Amino acid sequence: MEFYQNFIRFFQSKWFWPRISVTDVIEIVILAFAVYYVLLWIQKTKAWVLLKGVLVLAVFFFLAAIFHLDTIQFLLSKILNLGIITLVVLFQPEIRRALEQLGRKNLISGFFTADDGKNLNERFSDQTVEAIVRACYEMGRVKTGALIVIEQETPLGEYENTGIPLDALVTVQLLIQIFEHNTPLHDGAIIIRGNRIVAATCYLPLSDNMDISKELGTRHRAALGISEVTDSLTIAVSEETGHVSLAVGGELFRNVDSDSLRAKLRFIQRKSIDVKRFKIWRGRQKDERKAAQ
Repeated sequence: MEFYQNFIRFFQSKWFWPRISVTDVIEIVILAFAVYYVLLWIQKTKAWVLLKGVLVLAVFFFLAAIFHLDTIQFLLSKILNLGIITLVVLFQPEIRRALEQLGRKNLISGFFTADDGKNLNERFSDQTVEAIVRACYEMGRVKTGALIVIEQETPLGEYENTGIPLDALVTVQLLIQIFEHNTPLHDGAIIIRGNRIVAATCYLPLSDNMDISKELGTRHRAALGISEVTDSLTIAVSEETGHVSLAVGGELFRNVDSDSLRAKLRFIQRKSIDVKRFKIWRGRQKDERKAAQ
């Protein structure tokens, strides 16, 4: 009994049992609230990819401290000192947009109803694959131009915000109707996340690559441009030729057939596309076609 009482006194001492006041609880809630929203904002922007790089540097710095690598510690400390300024410069548009949203939204209700990001990693179904493939080649047959961006790991929220929200299930009829000539939504790109079209008439960054063929227009430059800054897979249907092209990883693959497109869409159902492997696979496919002819 005496041992038990001594044990209780030991853990109730100030060293092991700090006193938590109402002010401490309020501070913890406010900090948790702030950290939650910062992480939620980062996840919806390109900063999510940057955060992974920062974590790698932090682990490297920790290992350098353990093994007393003084020179590396010195260099990393200087880099980290400039890191905050660099982040502000790089993500000035995103920070400004986040502050604008902060002033507009209801924070209390947003804390309980905010998007948990589950749709971000949703894998689209085989029905979505078939709908995209059928729609692209039906539009190509009648030479209807189209620009379809499929989100992978990098969030496309900033490009989604430039368009008109839809949140509609991907179907052949809807895709064809969106890109039909003289319809309100045909101009610009659509963004697909999971099994749904989240936005239409979205503006994409144009590529500055001077090696692009002069016969390709703005649609293909936009497809290539978005693939240079994100890991998205973008499908462009030419209005002049009806050919279907793929843009991924800053590479443009022209005149892709339906089997190739279907195979690539099914591949990214499971994991991100590997551009180098895709180029090798495309080269082998072309060689097989030549041999068959």
